[in-house]
Amino acid sequence: MHRRLHGRGALLDVDPAGLAPRLVGLRPHQHRAHPYEHPDEPPFVVLAGARGLGKSAVLAELREAYRGHTPVALVDCAEDQFRAPPADRPAASWSPLGQALLVIAEQLAAPVTGAGRITFPRLMSGLVAVAAGGWGDADSERIRREVERILLLNEGGSWVRGVAGRWAGKVAAKVVAAATGTGPLVSGAIEATLESVAEGFTSRRHQKASVWYRTYPNAGGNAQRGLILLSQHFRDGGSSREHAERYLVRALLADLTEAYAGMLPRMQRLGRPLVLLDNAQSAPGPGLVAAVLRDRTEGIADRVAFVAARRGEGHEELPGAVRRELPEVARRCDWAPDTAPSSRALVLALPPLSPDDTLHIVGAVCADTAVPPQLSHATHRLTGGNPLGIVLLAESAAQAVPGVSALGELLTAGLRTAEDGPTVPAYEALLERLAPAEYLDELTVLAAAHDHGSACALAAALLPDTFGPASVRALQTLLAEEGLPDVPGRFVGDPFVRTLLLLRLHLRDADHASWRTAHETLIAHYPGAEHARYRLHHELALGETEAAVGHLRDTFPTADPRAWLRTLRFIASAPYFHAHDAEGRDFTGRADRRVAVALGGTDAGQAVPEGVDAVLHLRIRRLLHAVWLLADPLVLPDPQVCDRLRFELEQLSNLRPAGNALLWRASRDWPAAALAGRPMDAPGSADDADGPDDPDDRSGEA
Repeated sequence: MHRRLHGRGALLDVDPAGLAPRLVGLRPHQHRAHPYEHPDEPPFVVLAGARGLGKSAVLAELREAYRGHTPVALVDCAEDQFRAPPADRPAASWSPLGQALLVIAEQLAAPVTGAGRITFPRLMSGLVAVAAGGWGDADSERIRREVERILLLNEGGSWVRGVAGRWAGKVAAKVVAAATGTGPLVSGAIEATLESVAEGFTSRRHQKASVWYRTYPNAGGNAQRGLILLSQHFRDGGSSREHAERYLVRALLADLTEAYAGMLPRMQRLGRPLVLLDNAQSAPGPGLVAAVLRDRTEGIADRVAFVAARRGEGHEELPGAVRRELPEVARRCDWAPDTAPSSRALVLALPPLSPDDTLHIVGAVCADTAVPPQLSHATHRLTGGNPLGIVLLAESAAQAVPGVSALGELLTAGLRTAEDGPTVPAYEALLERLAPAEYLDELTVLAAAHDHGSACALAAALLPDTFGPASVRALQTLLAEEGLPDVPGRFVGDPFVRTLLLLRLHLRDADHASWRTAHETLIAHYPGAEHARYRLHHELALGETEAAVGHLRDTFPTADPRAWLRTLRFIASAPYFHAHDAEGRDFTGRADRRVAVALGGTDAGQAVPEGVDAVLHLRIRRLLHAVWLLADPLVLPDPQVCDRLRFELEQLSNLRPAGNALLWRASRDWPAAALAGRPMDAPGSADDADGPDDPDDRSGEA
């Protein structure tokens, strides 16, 4: 596998071959054939998941691996060129999918090892017919410019550029003549295009292409009439346009199939053409995917290997797709379609990177920078293996001033992501790519929420009046569509994204006013005893520890031990950022006093409430601060605090004979989990770790 990618060997390995060489029929970075796993029809591969998992990086690596060896095209459906037509082109004669087909064909036409350029006469004819529908009031120069770009799809070599220019002039002259009243505009352009194909090429293959549109519905065996109908359907919009676009996709694939037909092309061209679609959830992605899958279902074969990347899981567009985890397809994908078009798609979920992958990435990025030995461990713990998070945090460490190494400082330190780009805090650079930009302000506020009700309370306190309950539900739906996990008890389910959003909320105002308002709002939202742990969680986020200590102390003798441990874990999952005063409250200063409290260094000066067991009170206080510190994703686990956590839980187990086993097991499991970067689950909770009782669990993460 190429050195720039980690954890994606199931796709790109050479020996034994990963999925890509088995579907493309070529070894990556080599002009050497490999047996096809699906010789008759490959699955349409879709890489799915949330932002930052490296889908775009995989597509870029695939392009590099096969460029020059087989025809390759990479299109990012989120680019501006697919959002709206050029200023001088009517919308009736333009669509994102039509533009994408032109861009794809231009890239696929490039010569490769052992074979020349591919021409696209069918697609060229169709695109000219579509473009002609918008030439009613165009000047001759604009017509010439549009026509020449399309006609160059039929360029078989550098000498043809002059011929294409002549064809473009001929078509433009006919269109201008039609526009002045001497003939029908669209039919004139189409007639000139078909004539140019017939005159410019005498081969049987190109002659076949010139009459391909005879089979267009209601064309009556007349190619010119078929193209006129195609142009009209495109201008009509709606389902008629979708019908025309499917024929344009079919034209592209038919041209590619023709390029591989015959004895000589089969000897010269190894493997399959490769079309890569990034951000395929955006137009033109869905239309292109649907057209290919529908034709394949109807028995219209093509020779192309498609790999698309999309945010979210694609359940609505691809309900019948075969779904696999990436490791499951490392040596064989076991894909077999049924009668549904979407079953011809193979959806792969890209997994997070492993701790070893993180170690290698941090080591490569920070090769010339002295960093703490635990930086990679802490980075993996914070990001959960998110590739983008790992890379940008490593780059922040490499660019940081000497002495800045804590994760919190690296997130707020200036980061330059491009040589000529501005310097921005690393957390802002991450959120720009991990969260939907149009809702970043709203998500910043709602990240502190636990459910719809608490999110509405926050929206009423900190967001404009126009952002009401319906907007909250719409944003919840958007997060699900983006592929973020749905975690009970967290409005934003992804722990890494949530941490970044909460940091942004904390730094939103110089005096942290929004931060305090958000948590005070949620404290008021949870007044009852049944929601005490939520209220105490938000009090702790403001540095107010007394009520949490008191609640845990008073419930310890009677509460179910497992439920009590979960409550402790949830309360102590409160965020803790750098600005806290001597009492732990969120104002100014940088000192983190949790270590001192957890190790008992402040016990002597602590006033114990009258009438309570002082030993138990101080023990619970030390335990709360130890868990609060060790659960903090921005802080490296302190071995001394881990030892103290073990001791405090062990001593508590002696006070509860009925719950001795659970508390004693926690005294062993929690310190080990903290040191390993795993969540501190309640003992025996493997089956329900993701349930509503523990919304901050990240079970299974290393």
